[in-house]
Amino acid sequence: MASGPIMLVPMCLVENKNEQFSVNQKALKILNKISQPVVVVAIVGLYRTGKSYLMNCLAREKLGFPLGSTVQSETKGIWMWCVPHPSKPSHTLVLLDTEGLGDVEKGDPKNDSWIFALAVLLSSMFVYNSMNTINHDALEKLHYVAELTELIRAKSSPVSNGVEDSTEFVSFFPDFIWTVRDFTLELKLNGRPITEDEYLENALKLIPGVNPKLKNSNILRECIRHFFPKRKCFVFDRPTNDKELLAHVEDILESQLDPKFRKQSDNFCSYIYTHAKTKTLREGVKVTGNRLGPLVVTYVDTILQTDKALTQREKALAAEQAMKEAAEKEQAWLRQKYQEQQQQIEAQHRSIQENIVQLREKLEREREDVLREQTRILEHKIKIQEDLLNEGFKKKSEEMEAEINRLRNLIETTEKEKTPWISRTLDHLATEASAILSVPAKLVDKGLRWLGSLFK
Repeated sequence: MASGPIMLVPMCLVENKNEQFSVNQKALKILNKISQPVVVVAIVGLYRTGKSYLMNCLAREKLGFPLGSTVQSETKGIWMWCVPHPSKPSHTLVLLDTEGLGDVEKGDPKNDSWIFALAVLLSSMFVYNSMNTINHDALEKLHYVAELTELIRAKSSPVSNGVEDSTEFVSFFPDFIWTVRDFTLELKLNGRPITEDEYLENALKLIPGVNPKLKNSNILRECIRHFFPKRKCFVFDRPTNDKELLAHVEDILESQLDPKFRKQSDNFCSYIYTHAKTKTLREGVKVTGNRLGPLVVTYVDTILQTDKALTQREKALAAEQAMKEAAEKEQAWLRQKYQEQQQQIEAQHRSIQENIVQLREKLEREREDVLREQTRILEHKIKIQEDLLNEGFKKKSEEMEAEINRLRNLIETTEKEKTPWISRTLDHLATEASAILSVPAKLVDKGLRWLGSLFK
């Protein structure tokens, strides 16, 4: 069960009104109530290509993200749907459906670059949805990936090679899935059957030549291969060949869908449920729902601040800058968290050392008390023995000699064992203290309480 509100329907997370982004506060409140780690799946692609249908499949609902049946783009901004993860207990699956790229009604096409960048930043599994085939035209439509490299080239040294020098950015890029809808080709290469993944890798091979268009196409291929080292491809048949049913695919029965399409959809969902990772920051810190909300605000604020100061030409390059600045803020947060943990450990170490000093003094006092008590008993026994001799009880006096000798030996042993006895005890405590410092904070508190109890 999710440790947060169950969303019955999706909600807009990042609004895009008049080509200006803003974060929906109601959506942030929902994320703030989710304390579980999140698996974030975002989908992007051209408008009217069926992105929302796939996201509804992942949510296991026919209705949810609006599908639309006209030539107009239905989804605006980025919409969010938080549902319990179907295969990872104590995890929440966050589905992000994005505004369609390439909408002719948009005034500034660079607005799409920000949508693309936000989806990359927020997700742990990034799905790019396209139609029919992966060819030169399909790669051209994925030019947003190449634009992400421009700022890396501009911010690095003058002799930098852009893509090659951007390795640090790959660490926070999500895994990549390319979905190809209404696929009608045979999966064959040079006369032999190939897998969907082989089809994708073949499409991403660099093509030799010096033609400028070919060079640009190779740059796109290189960017995808570099920024998304873990890649997967799924192809889908048409859901149905009936145009009337296709216009209202959300209303048709499961049995009315093409069996191959149903199987392909099931395989797609199963792969994401199994392989999509928990969203993490650098250093492997897992992101929970209440941590994802501030990240959304950070990324959107960075974009807004950058957007105001940039010229039209710079806007095409600024998506990567936003990613870099957001990553730097994440790094600063991680450093602060590390410093706080170090300070806590140092304070606990000082406390334990102080306790050990006190314990050493306590053990020494107790040892001296034992010696005094043993000496007192010995003197008492000797006095009794002398009295018995004086009173003529020689046999009784001899019987006490063995007990007196035992006490003398005990005192002598205690004096000789002074250093080893305390040393062994404190060595044991030092080992326990080291173990305490290596366990979580809750157990540290228990360990300190145990150590403190020794002084009572």
